This record gives sequence, structure tokens and C-alpha cells, in this order.
Amino acid sequence: MLILVLNCGSATVKYKLFRRDGGLFEVLDSGTVEVQGDHGRTIAELLPKLPARPEVVAHRVVHGGDVFREPVLVDEKVLDRLERLSDLAPLHNPPALAGIEAARRLDVPQVACFDTMFHRTLPEHAWRYAIPDSVAGPYRLRRYGFHGISYQYVTARYAEITGNPKPTIVILHLGNGASAAAVRQGRSVDTSMGVTPLEGLVMGTRGGDLDPGIVLELQRRGMSLEEVERLLWHGSGLFGLTGTRDVRELLARRDERARLALEIACYRARKYVGAYLAALGGAEAIVFTGGIGERSPEIRRRILEPLAFLGVELDEKANGGNALCVTTAASRIAAYVIPTDEELEMAKMAAEAVRSARAWASGAARSD
Repeated sequence: MLILVLNCGSATVKYKLFRRDGGLFEVLDSGTVEVQGDHGRTIAELLPKLPARPEVVAHRVVHGGDVFREPVLVDEKVLDRLERLSDLAPLHNPPALAGIEAARRLDVPQVACFDTMFHRTLPEHAWRYAIPDSVAGPYRLRRYGFHGISYQYVTARYAEITGNPKPTIVILHLGNGASAAAVRQGRSVDTSMGVTPLEGLVMGTRGGDLDPGIVLELQRRGMSLEEVERLLWHGSGLFGLTGTRDVRELLARRDERARLALEIACYRARKYVGAYLAALGGAEAIVFTGGIGERSPEIRRRILEPLAFLGVELDEKANGGNALCVTTAASRIAAYVIPTDEELEMAKMAAEAVRSARAWASGAARSD
């Protein structure tokens, strides 16, 4: 089976073409394409350039709301529901929808994989906000959480590495978008992002946790809704503090603004790690993933060293080499670095969704 995975971002389309042979997935082609004009046109131009025609296409859809809790084969009904969810993720879901529409010309199964799926196991006390049901209900205001495809892959990979099929861990997905998740016995029980990917950790252009009174004050002082939205999504976080979202550049700088911005970001990450360790009643490991989490020993050091009072003992050599385990054997809580592979996880999801659909159709035909 040939499976094309599409990840439509705001300005790029990432893709991987897999050949599935039993349980093995071989990458035949991959890349990142700058969006030219719009996502639909970009994908339409990409498809003829692939080395082979895909038999299934998997799409990363950031927001599944409380409607989609599993990967789903896309039909007109699903498309209609996705359209109605776009107001929950106006910057993320429309590109995915454009990608689905463009890829439908292949006339092969399309599978939507949702970043919110992994967090469907959140208990109510974790997903519910302290606002009236009369407001929360009609507007679907609850914690959904994101980066779920990455968290699902990393949790499964950690289980494979350690031999523990139901791990209790804290995961930090650190990249331009950043979040944290508390995983108890392999299931998400809390996460830092909320209704949208704005909440939680300090990110490249998003500030994370914010007193909602700030939004009210900005509008009271004359900022339009569009201006506030642009500020929160594109003008805050590391970029808002320093003029750049590039962590490598900030680590190389020696000015006070760069130092403070990184300290704010690492401090916020430590707060979440500490809170989640308490919520879990302890954990066996802290796991780093995402571009920064995987490749920045200095950021990991700044997050982990102040946790020494919890028994976290950093191994400087291992950390400097981006080793799999970056703590010593004596550390009471281990710290791992596990590169994520969202595309592979989505390919697996798509293959299973198609297999299940075909098995169901075959069973239904036999019963007829």
C-alpha cells in the first residue's frame, strides 16, 4: 500500500510518501513545499511530481473538536463537519481542508488524522473550564489539546524502548509551537493547550498562558479584534520579546532581552513539568521531543537542572550529545530525548482506518 501523508501548515506543505509492506513503512519521497498562491494549488502541482501514485492519502487536521475522536475516512458528511469546526481553529483547519479537497482528485481514500485525538481521555476536571455551561456548551469551550499525533507516537516509542506498555511520563513537545502533556499509564490526562493552540507554554510567536484581562484591556484601549488576534498568534512569544523566534539565534546572543526571553520560556516549561509530576503523583520520565526538545541541549539543561531537588540528575555528556537518555543511572526521574515522527504515525493510522473500513464493508456484504 502506498500512503501519502500531507501536513498543511500556514505557509508550507510537508509531505511523505510511504510504501507499507506488512508492518514496515518505507519512505519513498518526502519534502516541504512553500505554498504558492494557496494550499490547493500547491498540492495540485505536487501530486504529479510524486514518484508513485498513492493509494491512500492521510491528512493532519489540527482540530477535531469533540466530534472526531478517531481517524476517519473523509466523505461529504465529514467535510461538512470539518467546515463547521473551522471557527475553533481558523488558522489551522482551513489549510487542511484545502489539502483534502485538492487530493480528492486522486479518487483514493482520504483519511483525516486529528491532533486532538490523543487527548480524548482527559478527565472532566482537566478539560472543563470554570465558566457557566450556558456559555461553554453552545460555544464548545473546553480543553481539547493539540500535538496529539506527536504525543501518541512518542508515548508508543517510549513504551517500545523501555518495555513498559503503559508508561506514566511527562512529555514536552518543544518547537515553534510548544506544549506539555501528562500521560498516565499511556493515556493523556492533562495538556497545556486548550480550546486553541494559544494556551500553555511560551512559543515562537505565541505567548502561551495569558491573563484574559489583557485581551479585554487591549480592546478597551482601541485595538480591534483582528489586531488582538494577530498579536496573540503572530506577534507574541519569543518573537514578541526579542524580534526573533529562532532559539539558536537567541542562545548565541548575549543581550539581556534574549537571556530573559529564554528564561521565561524555560521557567514556564518547568512550571508545567512540576505541576504534571504532582498531578500524576510522580512519573518515571520526562520526555523531550519536537525540534527544540530534540536538538537543544542547552534548553533541556535549563529546564532540568533546577529540578535536581526532585532527584533529576542530568548527565552533561549524554545531554550534549543528544543521547536517548540524558540523565544519570542514579537519577530518580529519567529524562529521554525521543525524536517524533508524526508522518509515520499518521501513515499507520491511515492504514488501519482503511483496513477497518474494508473489513467492515466485507462483513456487511457477507451479512447481506
